[in-house]
Amino acid sequence: MRFATIRTPQGPRLHVRGREGYIDLAKATGDESLASINGVAAGGKAALDAARSASAGVGQEFDHGDFAASTPSPSRILCLGVNYVEHAIEGGRVVPTWPESFVRCAGSVIGPYDDLVKPALTDRLDYEAELAIVVGQGGRYIKADDAYEAILGYSVMNDGSAREWQRAGTQWTGGKNFEGTMPIGPEVVTVDEVDVTNLAISSTLNGEVMQSARTSQMIVSVARAVEFFSSFTTLRPGDVIASGTPGGVGFARTPPVWLVPGDVIEVTIEGVGTISNRVVAEQNAPENWPWRPIPAQTKGF
Repeated sequence: MRFATIRTPQGPRLHVRGREGYIDLAKATGDESLASINGVAAGGKAALDAARSASAGVGQEFDHGDFAASTPSPSRILCLGVNYVEHAIEGGRVVPTWPESFVRCAGSVIGPYDDLVKPALTDRLDYEAELAIVVGQGGRYIKADDAYEAILGYSVMNDGSAREWQRAGTQWTGGKNFEGTMPIGPEVVTVDEVDVTNLAISSTLNGEVMQSARTSQMIVSVARAVEFFSSFTTLRPGDVIASGTPGGVGFARTPPVWLVPGDVIEVTIEGVGTISNRVVAEQNAPENWPWRPIPAQTKGF
């Protein structure tokens, strides 16, 4: 099945793709707990069975502007960094033997076709094509062999990164959490619909391919990522795991390529979908703000 969160006069509401168009799942089932992807994730098999029945119907088509983030309010976005060998090498890193991890907050999330905001406090906004893993019922100490039972589905995301903020300290939190820099969508595609072990993943900037790889090149696989994060935290329904980006990001190019207003950045994952976002400048930011790191002259992380 494929789920999309659609903007409606009643607010964002979860829809399931029908034989044609999209169907408001809560209205179709009479269960308002299914008005969000988090509700479906928490509902387990019963919720998926209800959605499957609803998906046999005919729904409504929507324009790109109607699509909200596929997971508009995740409680956490748990992220893997440096999870492709080529990306590690281009960043001047030894290929890691332990996962690099960090957390993004829901405030950075935007829709799959929304404007991506270039923060006023960065001149080094970069793109990162990633497969997003949406947790289903989750759990703790989930073995890799059982990981897919804990996953609801997958989505496409761009882990927009303010590089000078990322490098100013030893932690990446600031550079990875600017408002409006993480588009995700357009759908959540359930685990029974797509095998994510060897999918093509790419990013395209103004029509030029920047990244091109396959998910089989991940250092930590999807299943192992679930196992890793559940080692130290209970994965909860609707949590998102970002699985890392391939080589070809902007900071590693000669000369570097930074996102600027007017750019269009697209991310495509085979069998999952495509997101496309126009870059715009942040509005109404204060002048002479005291916190702005000096860009480091390096290609490394």
